[in-house]
This record gives sequence, C-alpha cells and structure tokens, in this order.
Amino acid sequence: MKIFILRRRLLTVLGCLLIAAVMFWLVNHPDVVGAAATERQLPIYSVARTEQLAALTFDAAWGNEDTEQLIEILGEYNVTATFFVVGDWVEKYPESVQALAEAGHSIQNHSDTHPYLTQCTPEEVIAELEACNDKIEDITGVRPTLIRCPYGDYNDQVINAIRSIGMEPIQWDVDSLDWKELSATEISQRVLERVEPGSIILFHNAALHTPEALPEIISSLQGQGYQFCTVSELLLEGEYTIDHAGRQQPA
Repeated sequence: MKIFILRRRLLTVLGCLLIAAVMFWLVNHPDVVGAAATERQLPIYSVARTEQLAALTFDAAWGNEDTEQLIEILGEYNVTATFFVVGDWVEKYPESVQALAEAGHSIQNHSDTHPYLTQCTPEEVIAELEACNDKIEDITGVRPTLIRCPYGDYNDQVINAIRSIGMEPIQWDVDSLDWKELSATEISQRVLERVEPGSIILFHNAALHTPEALPEIISSLQGQGYQFCTVSELLLEGEYTIDHAGRQQPA
C-alpha cells in the first residue's frame, strides 16, 4: 500500500513537472511569442528597407526657440524631415508651421492637446486627431495621415481608433533622448550607434542641444551612404505586415 501511494505521488510530481515544462516552452518559444505578439495592435517603429534610408522626426509640443534654426540646418544638408506637431502648438506658432511646410518638411499629427490617449475613449481619441488635423490643414492645405501618440503611449483601443479614420500610428526605433538635455556628443553617439536602414529617429524641437548635434549626425550618416526622407516616403506601399518589434515588412 505504501509503495502504491509513493508511486502515485511520484507520478503526480512528474506530471506537474511535465506540465510546467510545456507551459514554459509555450511562453518562451520564439514562434509562439511571435504569434502572440502579432495579435497586438502595434504602431510602426521602423521599416524593412534594403536601401540606406532613414527618417528624421521631431516632436513639437511646447517651445519654439529653435524651429527656424532647425529649418536652416536641415536646408544646409538638403534634408527633409517629419514634424509631429500638437494642435495647441499649431495655434501658438502658425508662422512656424507655415515655414516648415514651405521648406518641404512633412507636418503630421501629435494630437490636439497632448493627452495620454490610453486614458481617452475611442471617440475622444478620434476627436483629438481630427481637431489637430483641421488646424494643420487650415495652414498647410494638406491633411495629415500619420500620428505619433503623445508620450509614446498607446494600447489596442488607441491603435484601432487611429486606424479607423485611415491614419497610421508612428513610433521610433532610435531615440536621441535629447529631451534629457544630453550633450550634443552624447546625442550624436546614441543616434549613430543605433541607426540602420529603415530607422525612424526621434528628436524634439526646443531641446537644448539638438541643433548642435544635428550636423554631426546628418553628415556622418550621409558619409555612410544614408539618404534621409520623410516618414511617409519611408513607409512601404501596398500590402504589409508589422512584426512583433513594430517593423513594417512587405506582406
């Protein structure tokens, strides 16, 4: 009887270990992880490109101290960039929005009031986007098709709301961290170490050392054969998928 009980306990323990091993494999196996990740609604962080293309992007939400300087630097290197602007910023600095558009830069949406969109209802998310789109279109004549969520904050509900009105959410795969007031050298090193074909690089206007860092970043990457384009130009046309890392891939 004791032997039978011991055997039953042993079988129970072995069964539990087997179940644990199977569950560990399911959770950690790359194929399973990838399949689960693709079920999430993700914005585009980067683009699968064989050409050495990259997009410089700037978030404009508050100050306006260096917008003209950024336009001059980008013009000196014949580079077009993408500016994600908040509706409130558009109202405060319409002349800067016009100047950016006239310089050939892409003006895209960064919400109307810079809220955490995950704390909004789908209707509120759409209202934020449309209000900002209206303000940009009134000045530039072009309605934005891209949105960068404030604070990089999103969930499935936010992404679904964005795509329901035909817009595409855009993140980044290279963060300059210029808002932390890093030195120009630190900003340059961070960016140059991380850029790869198809990268979307995040900067901010009114960041302390960004204008100082930009010439080194642009000239170094151009020296490596990189060309810069807007995010709209970087995105793939036709059918595509977005992998678990947010990289846009051909379907």
